[in-house]
Amino acid sequence: MASVRPLRAVAVQKTPEPLVKATLNPKIRVSLAPALPPKIPAAAPGITLDGGWDKRLSRGMVVPDVTIDLHGHTLHSAHDLLDGALARAISRKDRVILLVTGKPPRPESERPHARGAIRAAIGDWLAASRHASAIAAVRNAHPRHGGQGALYIILRRPKGAAVS
Repeated sequence: MASVRPLRAVAVQKTPEPLVKATLNPKIRVSLAPALPPKIPAAAPGITLDGGWDKRLSRGMVVPDVTIDLHGHTLHSAHDLLDGALARAISRKDRVILLVTGKPPRPESERPHARGAIRAAIGDWLAASRHASAIAAVRNAHPRHGGQGALYIILRRPKGAAVS
């Protein structure tokens, strides 16, 4: 446990107390605190596909541009492989990635922690990824592409690309 480090530290940002400048008119108060930029919510993967995409994905009619297989990897090596593969797929302007993670643990399993560690971490990895803004959605794969043991990662269309 001494060698375990978080993937990315998140700093907690405190809102500064506004400084108030006294004026001649006690009813008028001027704040000298710096204005904080408005928080812009990041588009969460999973809510940006239209019905046509969802229909084609659920019927298995989409052919993935690239497949990433995380079988046999440790959490660290799987994270590194996923990050590099996402960077390459984005640079090639791929749209659909098939991510093979392995099936989640069975509920009746005696040791549910022994299987599915990578699958359980995928959502957090993608949300915290440097590529999160390029991900349009994450969906379960069709049985022909791995079913419960795989996911589709749909990347956003690059700016200026023609609609297909």
